[in-house]
Amino acid sequence: MMGKLSAEAIVERALEIGDDEGLDTVTIRRLATDLGVTPMALYWHFKNKEQLLIGMADHLIAGFQVGPGDGRPWLDQLRDLVEGLVRTLRKHPCAKNVLEQIDQTEVPRFLAVWDLALGLAREGGFGVEESCLITKYILQSAIAIADAPVHFRAGCTPEQASEMLRVKRVGLESLPADRYPNLVGMAAPMVGDLDPGFYDSFGVELILSGIAALAGSRT
Repeated sequence: MMGKLSAEAIVERALEIGDDEGLDTVTIRRLATDLGVTPMALYWHFKNKEQLLIGMADHLIAGFQVGPGDGRPWLDQLRDLVEGLVRTLRKHPCAKNVLEQIDQTEVPRFLAVWDLALGLAREGGFGVEESCLITKYILQSAIAIADAPVHFRAGCTPEQASEMLRVKRVGLESLPADRYPNLVGMAAPMVGDLDPGFYDSFGVELILSGIAALAGSRT
């Protein structure tokens, strides 16, 4: 078993644990037990928890294929990039926590996404400093959009997640309506009771429309 153990198998199991039980439960000892090996077999691939998290982050992005420019307008390509990253990260409830705990510049696949985003921003007419800021906001927004509908799932059952949302909704609905009329009236969508497709498309469009408006002001 030890000879067949791969880095990919380790990070896949680590992500499964993180998704189901929360990232704090992902430890070298737990992984070794689950995979039927000694902790030293894991240290061969990842010397510490930080390297394991970087490996997990790189695997998170693995399903997102970054290719060269395809000749379409830069804003269309940027929209596809953001939407694709959201879909990829959405598959793992622990994705946001993983990416927040590591230096993202140490993740090869994340660097590839970032490099493409920088090139598209420059193609849109933005300066170097503007492109750096735009891509930082874009990538962090994509991570946040991907996380919002799923973060209650990590470490709890669907029933528990539903109950947590119900309690939050009731809490907002119980606020004094004369002081917080809008929060009370919109309690359900405020706690996440929205169509996921609308949530994603509106969020991405909100970001991209701001970038498009800035680009238009340059001409």
